[in-house]
Formats: sequence, C-alpha cells, structure tokens
Amino acid sequence: MNGRRLHRQYKNYQSDFKTWTQRKHSKEFILFPNNIGKQLSIDETALSHGELYTVLTNKAAKGKKGSIVAIIAGTSSEIVRSHLDKIPYKLRCKVEEITLDMAGSMNTIAKCCFPNASLVTDRFHVQKLAIEAVQEIRIKHRWEAIDKENEAIEIARKNKKAYTPIVLSNGDTVKQLLARSRYILFKNEKKWTQNQKERALILFELYPDIKLAHKLSQKLSSIFENTKEKIYGYTRLAQWHEKVNKAGFKSFNTIARTIMNHYKTILNYFDNRSTNASAESFNAKIKAFRAQFRGVRNIEFFLFRLCQIYA
Repeated sequence: MNGRRLHRQYKNYQSDFKTWTQRKHSKEFILFPNNIGKQLSIDETALSHGELYTVLTNKAAKGKKGSIVAIIAGTSSEIVRSHLDKIPYKLRCKVEEITLDMAGSMNTIAKCCFPNASLVTDRFHVQKLAIEAVQEIRIKHRWEAIDKENEAIEIARKNKKAYTPIVLSNGDTVKQLLARSRYILFKNEKKWTQNQKERALILFELYPDIKLAHKLSQKLSSIFENTKEKIYGYTRLAQWHEKVNKAGFKSFNTIARTIMNHYKTILNYFDNRSTNASAESFNAKIKAFRAQFRGVRNIEFFLFRLCQIYA
C-alpha cells in the first residue's frame, strides 16, 4: 500500500484524532493534570521550524506513559503560567520539587505555578558553562596559531622558500594540537587514553592557561559529584569562587557570578541530587520521533501521536 495513503487512513479513520478532546487548542497548549507527580522537570524544545514549546514532565514516569504533564507553545512566562493555572490549585500544591535550567522565564513559571515546590537548577547546565569557558580559551589560542602560521607562510613566499611547519613530539603541528585537543578538554584526565595523555601533556606545557582552566572546570564537576551535604557544597563552591578570582579568567568570573546569582537553587541539588536529565532525555525522544517521520507537517497530529505514547 502507498505510504501516504496508509498515513491518511490512520489519521482520518483508524486513530481517534478527529475526536481528540484537546485537538482544538493543541497548537496552543495540552494539559494532563492527572500526570502530575511530586517531582517534575521543565524545559523547552523545538518541534517545527525552530518554534519553541515549554514541556513539563513527571519524573516518576521515567520517560514512558504518563510522562507529559503539559506542552505549551512558547516560553513566555505569562503565557505558560496562564495555561498552567488551568490545572487545579490542589494538584499544583502537591509538587515538591522541580528541576530546571537557569532561564529566568522557567524560574518564574515554576515559582508562580507550583508554590510548594523546591526549585533545583540543573548542575549539568552549570558544568556546561565551565566547559565552554575552557573551549573559549583553546579557540582563542587556535586563532592565534593560525595567524602565526599564515604570517610564516607569507614570509617564506617572499623569501622564495618552502614553508615547513614545526612538528611536535606526538606528530601534531601547533595548529593541529589545538584543534585535536577539543575532546580531551571535555573529559577528566582519568578517562584519557595514552595518546590523549601525550597530547594533553604537550598542550598544557605550551599553554599553562588552558591547563589551569581545565583544572577549574574539573574541580567544579568534582564538587557536584563528591559532595553529599548542602553545607559542604556551599563551602566548596565559595572556595572555587576564590580560585577563579585568583586565576583572572574573564569567562570563569562570569560563571562565578552566575553561580552566586543562582546559588540557592543550585545548592538544592544536594538535597536529593536531582538533575534535569529526565527532561533532556524526553527532548531527545521528541527529536527522534520527529526525525523518524521526517519532520512535522501537521503539528496537531504530531502532538496527538506524542500524547498517545507519553501521556
């Protein structure tokens, strides 16, 4: 049977799409109040043409049936709150914890709609900022290395000589070293292979600032991984803040200020060690579902199918 014909047959006759109670307003919002649990996650995802939707999910469902609590078009706190307020107040008061990123709109939504919930900033978003700061320093040095190589090539041409780049002990040129070190700087040194250890040793010898930045990034990760109590987490983050001030990296100072501005919700992580990984995992499922059907042609029908599986 023709695939398109089968699709139309399922959509118009075999499925309950035509009688779906939320079909009329599905482009604006979808609500499943009965799926509310004690622990929720809130995040944003793109369904079609980069259009963002706010997705609220129940952690207890573990990405299966009963996961979707709400899907609302846009990320504006006022619009999202107006729809979430349609969920009975008693149900919203049952929520004890919400994990979220550092977006101000998500913070406002969670505070206003779930008055009894403890807000937990996802630690992986904090760590990601530190990793990006390390990469920023590496990229800066890479551009400098490219400029130096271009200058050396131009000088060689003027002198009518062949340009031969300096090759390091591991076989990389300086430019290649900085390009190939990208993935090393994401990892802890304990997870490096022998080749990666050699490359890192040369990199850190040539660029001590990258070594220091990588240490700061890994130290921040170890605080979240190895600290069990909130009071110790607060102390260790304060100590990390002092090390950042001494290092003098502008990007890391920005991260330190961001942590200070969100320290209450960041420290809430140490209560139950909750993260927003479930929301990120659910976003990945939406993207996989979208890719399987080669994009979203009909948003209403796409949301209907999504809700049949996950709501």
